[in-house]
Amino acid sequence: MGIVRYKPAQYLKKGACVHILCTARFAMQEQLTPAVHLLQSWGFTVKLGSTIDKINHQLGGTAQERVADFIAAYTDPTVHAIWVARGGYGTVQIIDEVLARLETVFKHTAFKHPLLIGYSDITVVHTAFQKHGLQTIHTLMPLEVGAKPNAVLHSLHSALSGNKLEVVFKNTQQLGKQELSAPVLGGNLSVLYSLLGSQTLPDFKDHIIFIEDIDEYLYHIERMLYALKRAGRLAGLKALLVGGMTAMRDHEIPFGKTAQEIITNLTASYDYPVIFNFPAGHVENNHSIILGKEMHINIETTTITCTQ
Repeated sequence: MGIVRYKPAQYLKKGACVHILCTARFAMQEQLTPAVHLLQSWGFTVKLGSTIDKINHQLGGTAQERVADFIAAYTDPTVHAIWVARGGYGTVQIIDEVLARLETVFKHTAFKHPLLIGYSDITVVHTAFQKHGLQTIHTLMPLEVGAKPNAVLHSLHSALSGNKLEVVFKNTQQLGKQELSAPVLGGNLSVLYSLLGSQTLPDFKDHIIFIEDIDEYLYHIERMLYALKRAGRLAGLKALLVGGMTAMRDHEIPFGKTAQEIITNLTASYDYPVIFNFPAGHVENNHSIILGKEMHINIETTTITCTQ
């Protein structure tokens, strides 16, 4: 299909409004204080959505309440970004209604789409928006602000402001020297796997694909990758970028392979680089990635540099 040209993101300037809401698990206002103060220190204003402080079992309100909050924020001309409060599970319950309600908006080429910000369960919306040619930001959640190092917060600020993003890490795999550039897509592996066969999973061909996951059994990592491979989703990539495979689980009788070994084995027949240890995902150093934007990867003898 060739390289997709995604619409440039509408980056934030001082005075821009960030709307924090729930698409999945609930979040309480007092938990968001560090994130609100951080945004205000950068010169942004903050709105808390109607789903904040709502509790419906594990979720931040009913599906109808979460849809209404998202649509109200997305179509509000004073809102410049939507930052999802937390992940967990629940976004898939609302994605089809959200897309149906935004169908007219997607057809208006002059509409200024607010930035979508977050990761993990919100991968459901990231992928759906990339199908519409939009750029979004894969980054930490508001509830994590107080626990993240300054470098991660700086990465978020750079992503929101449209400044250069650069991550340098060690080439521990002895990958051969090379350079490549392509738009980057992806997110949480479990969520991507759950979207197979749906209309909201974009074409991965000719892209750099980023994956990460947490708290999964090792055999399930292999099952998900087999499914993606058998569906043709691992073929024709420019590169596979692997972030945190965090807190992987095993049975009393060991599966016998690490997550890295599983990924290496299942991609061995492809000729693109598979790059491990990218600092993003459910890890302390969850650096921001602009999904849908071109990433330049420079693999040197001892280091790997990823730039957007």
